[in-house]
Amino acid sequence: MSWQEKLFKTLKNYGIKIFSYVPDAGHKVLIDNAIQDSSVIALPLTSEEEGIGIAAGSYLGGSKAVLLMQSSGVGNCINQLSLIKHGQFPFLTIITMRGEFGEGNPWQFAMGEAVVPSLKSMGVSSIKIEKEEDVESTVKAALTMVFKSEKSVAILLSQKLIGAKVF
Repeated sequence: MSWQEKLFKTLKNYGIKIFSYVPDAGHKVLIDNAIQDSSVIALPLTSEEEGIGIAAGSYLGGSKAVLLMQSSGVGNCINQLSLIKHGQFPFLTIITMRGEFGEGNPWQFAMGEAVVPSLKSMGVSSIKIEKEEDVESTVKAALTMVFKSEKSVAILLSQKLIGAKVF
């Protein structure tokens, strides 16, 4: 089983029912698994910030959600993250990073470098995963932080883990 399949299984076993996403190659396996699994809802978004309202509404309705996005989408979410911060909603996002290890697209660096400070300013803790063997334990720790301690957490999947795109 690949680390991406283990990630999906861990999220599902923890009760994640809604996988909202903007299509992203780094999340392809996770998105495909969510689409194919009839016990969860795979919800494509037109923009990443829509997933924040979905996560808050899901929590209010008694369900658990995750927002899947690329690091460039974090900039689209800053204003909407005020909903999470002010309402003190638990929030989980998994972000595929760009603008770091092995990046070949200079346009990806600005937002890649701004992800952690931007999220921190909105009260979202970031946990980075660089090695495949750390995926399952890190995701379980983040799920506990979010849904037991009602915190907001971003899991950052580094380019060392997902691989840098070649241009």
